[in-house]
Amino acid sequence: MSRILASLALLAALALPALAVEPNERLADPVLEGRARTLSKGLRCMVCQNESIDESGADLARDVRVKLRERLTAGDTDEAAVRFIVDRYGKFVLLNPPIEPATYVLWFSPVVILGVATGGILAAIRRRKAAATPPPPLDAAEQARLAALMQESDS
Repeated sequence: MSRILASLALLAALALPALAVEPNERLADPVLEGRARTLSKGLRCMVCQNESIDESGADLARDVRVKLRERLTAGDTDEAAVRFIVDRYGKFVLLNPPIEPATYVLWFSPVVILGVATGGILAAIRRRKAAATPPPPLDAAEQARLAALMQESDS
């Protein structure tokens, strides 16, 4: 019995993204619908934030999907339709934000953090190797000086 319930729960979870775009939202023209689906996969749900509006079942995502389809039906190009949504909700709505000065931290901080971490690890390895390596033996002059210093400290 528990296996059946687990299987049903898994099937329900897998079907959730498929239920996001409701049948009444779909356009009759398959070409326009394909464009709408492609564009909506690149737009972030403002409620869920880690899902596209194509996958999200949130009311706001539904409103954005409908507005996107309205713009495409009105004759907007893909770029114009996306620009309309970005103008309305801001660049945060883009799942893949553009590389520009305002997003440099977003795009380049992982590389900088990785570089700093790699440098720190390499420095720690070098320090560890240097600490583990015994000093070279004293040469004859150093041994004589050490003996003299030892005699001075004994007297």
